[in-house]
Amino acid sequence: MVLRPPVEPMLAQAAESLPGPSALRAGVAYEQKFDGHRALVFTPTEPGGRVLVQTRRGSLIQDRFPDLVAAAEQLPGGLVLDGELLVWDAEAGRLSFEELQRRAAARSRGAAALAAKLPSYFVAFDVLQQDGQELLHLSYADRRARLENLFTEHGLTAPWTLCPMTTDLATAREWLETWTDVSGVEGILIKPLTSRYLAGYRGWTKIRRRDTTEAIIGAITGTLARPQLLVLGRHDHEGRLRAVGRTVPLRPDLSGQVAEHLAAAGPGHPWTGVRFASAWGSRDVLDVVLVRPDLVAEFSADRAVDRGVFRHPLRFQRLRLDVSVDDVPRFGKGSAAAAG
Repeated sequence: MVLRPPVEPMLAQAAESLPGPSALRAGVAYEQKFDGHRALVFTPTEPGGRVLVQTRRGSLIQDRFPDLVAAAEQLPGGLVLDGELLVWDAEAGRLSFEELQRRAAARSRGAAALAAKLPSYFVAFDVLQQDGQELLHLSYADRRARLENLFTEHGLTAPWTLCPMTTDLATAREWLETWTDVSGVEGILIKPLTSRYLAGYRGWTKIRRRDTTEAIIGAITGTLARPQLLVLGRHDHEGRLRAVGRTVPLRPDLSGQVAEHLAAAGPGHPWTGVRFASAWGSRDVLDVVLVRPDLVAEFSADRAVDRGVFRHPLRFQRLRLDVSVDDVPRFGKGSAAAAG
């Protein structure tokens, strides 16, 4: 059977930490996890056919990435690659999720100009079809071997990149602790060596690096007596309190601890009239209660940060009653910055 879009990709479930050796007897592979857009690339099986780029949700976006389509001349026909779509911001000298979003939303007329300024890259971590023959029934180990041979035999170069992989647990730990300092690398994926490719099934495990840092509690949902989640902020260099994210719902014991120290906002709260999205990129709005912005919260966060805003919900750890709001990292400092 020849694969054609839409193909539902195999997925991963989140975990907090690397499993111990006893849980890994069957053998697993560890891959670096990049902070981009999941994508499938299809090369035509017949001469004159089109190169297609499919998103995780099944949309076709090849018209927005003409540079990737042009580079597909390096690839053989009848191929389907699974991987991560990234964008390099040369001016900032780093991979940029924000600019990737910009390119993914561009109309075809402006796509070429954006491609020249913000080139795309594709980090391949799986091959689902080769020479027009689907490979979903093969084990991960077999598919990975074919993927590595593909890069070697065809001498693939940028924008095509082979995702780093190891079967060594110590190396995976090092990646999680040090490689995640590199922009665009946010964690690791764990994949059983014997597993087939199961479309839509969460058969892999993803672990994002999380760092602990601080921010100011500026608003809550729920009530002062029983806060449900916290909206956190940091001061920018002009002294304005800027929202950086929201926490996951608080456990009852933590909610009670926070409630003991909350106070209603007085006149002139910096967030008066501000609306807060329920999630990053969502149009749904939180129903918040503004509070006096003088409490510092310690929280953990992964490294997905755009313009100083955390894309994923934060995990409240504790109040830092020993820290003043002036000690909190400035807006835009990301998850690695801590007040100490």
